Amino acid sequence: MTRSRGHSRGRAPTNAPVVFQAAALLLGYPDQDWPRRPRTVRETVAALPGPEIPLLLSFCERAEREEPLAVAARYVATFDRSRRRCLYLTYYTDGDTRRRGAALARIKSVYRAHGWLPPDDELPDFLPLMLEFAARTPEAGTALLAEHRAAIEVLRYALEAHRSPYAALLQAVCRCLPGQAPASREEALRLTRTGPPVEAVGLDVPEPLPARSRPRPHDEGARR
Repeated sequence: MTRSRGHSRGRAPTNAPVVFQAAALLLGYPDQDWPRRPRTVRETVAALPGPEIPLLLSFCERAEREEPLAVAARYVATFDRSRRRCLYLTYYTDGDTRRRGAALARIKSVYRAHGWLPPDDELPDFLPLMLEFAARTPEAGTALLAEHRAAIEVLRYALEAHRSPYAALLQAVCRCLPGQAPASREEALRLTRTGPPVEAVGLDVPEPLPARSRPRPHDEGARR
């Protein structure tokens, strides 16, 4: 598995919304519509340029060879049974504290300010939900992801250490975030405590991937 290193980007690549939507689809729980998702992503992104695309394709090619039940079992083992690989980003910065409620309310307010109502049965910091928002509302959504970059990078490092195929998706997402990436897991962990800077992002917007109407919540244990 290719490990991504710290890098600097002044702007997100123009295909970032497509990458964000692809990752949102592939990081959702693999329910009954799962077989269509990697195929849809592969067919949509195959001809696009950029170093992010092979990362998405490598995941799709593996996922299409596996039985859906095996994919679902790996998803639960990866994300629902380890707090180190949690998909709820404010957990990394606020843990199970009162501060987390304020952080969740702020994310929800960003969604609403841009006319995007999050589902009532999913927490607003669920990474696939934030990625879908960034795909549909690129400037505000990418800025929101950049604010939570440290948490995203901590998750990426955890997935790489776990040798998870999902690491490729996090690597693709991180390559699309503007600014300087943390140079190490330790730096990313430090930034979750101190907070990364907020960056204004300007983007040219390509046609996004088709999306499900909303992400589906997975195991309730991930909310704790």
